[in-house]
Amino acid sequence: MSSYIKYGIIGAGTMGQEHIKNVNLLDNAKVTSICDPNEGSLNQSSSLITNDFNSYRDLDELINNDDADAYIIATPNFTHIEVLEKILKTNKHLLIEKPLCTTIDDCKKFQLISKDYSKVIWVGMEYRYMPPVKKLIERVHNKTLGKLKMISIREHRFPFLKKVDNWNRFDSNTGGTMVEKCCHFFDLMRFITQSEVKQVFASGSQDVNHLDEKYSGKVPDIIDNGYVIIDFQSGVRGLLDLCMFAENSEYQEEVVAVGDKGKIEAFVPSHDSGKNISQVKMGMRNSSTIMTDDMEVDKKILMAGHHHGSTYFEHLAFYDAIKNNTLPDVSLEDGLMSVAIGQAAELSIKENRVIKMSEFNL
Repeated sequence: MSSYIKYGIIGAGTMGQEHIKNVNLLDNAKVTSICDPNEGSLNQSSSLITNDFNSYRDLDELINNDDADAYIIATPNFTHIEVLEKILKTNKHLLIEKPLCTTIDDCKKFQLISKDYSKVIWVGMEYRYMPPVKKLIERVHNKTLGKLKMISIREHRFPFLKKVDNWNRFDSNTGGTMVEKCCHFFDLMRFITQSEVKQVFASGSQDVNHLDEKYSGKVPDIIDNGYVIIDFQSGVRGLLDLCMFAENSEYQEEVVAVGDKGKIEAFVPSHDSGKNISQVKMGMRNSSTIMTDDMEVDKKILMAGHHHGSTYFEHLAFYDAIKNNTLPDVSLEDGLMSVAIGQAAELSIKENRVIKMSEFNL
């Protein structure tokens, strides 16, 4: 490997372009190839790259030309398993955008076929790296709050963005909103609690968004709001509150952890607010004082994506894992479990019942 890491971007749409912007901010790294069958996406991505690079419409051609050290897979969810099966032959480092796959079965299939892979395979769960969320995680894990009892996450945000061919409007392509969007939050809960999930109960619906849209005669079927209650094996209770028609909110994400000694809250501003200051607030039961930490993100990092700088910090960690040949922060098992919890929530909504994780062959 040269002194800098060469990245190939597979999938040059919205998220692929966010990855390009963040690789551009890294020292000793550059994007040397992009691949996407859509000419518009390729042109948009090409405009973001200032160094020499190769552009491909065909994945096999990119693989055969072997001009990257690491590949970032940011194709539509339903294509992940096919892309991953092919990309394994490269034996390059991989960062796979969430969700790992759209189904438990495909996640397990990829786990099996990659079990002897010698390079880093990292699942893109960038919400772990949002500065206020990372601070909350550190304080929970060092027992500042005592024994964790409850974890809740609220995301009130804008509707799903437009994607190429509107692939993200249908459950069959995405795995459903609880997989596509909320796997981030289920991963966070599982990581914060350091516990597996026992059972899931969810209520949700498509009430506002995309109801006046039709594609090939079909109306989108993705959930735009819901609540998910999660019971962990450790006894911790979790709650997800999702609304995707609440874009005019000061905070897009709020994460709250409560232990037997205190409570901590992380507030992540909406991207459209332009705020680069997030907050972490903590109050202990034996005190009347609320401690507040203001956390600032460099504006050039903030403007490189919609995730409050977290994609950049994720890339720093991925880069270090490549350079130091260390294990990924987010493993294939983490990717599988986040999809499984999302699939359980989708099933709970459809069948109006509690879903026990033991129902799945995990």
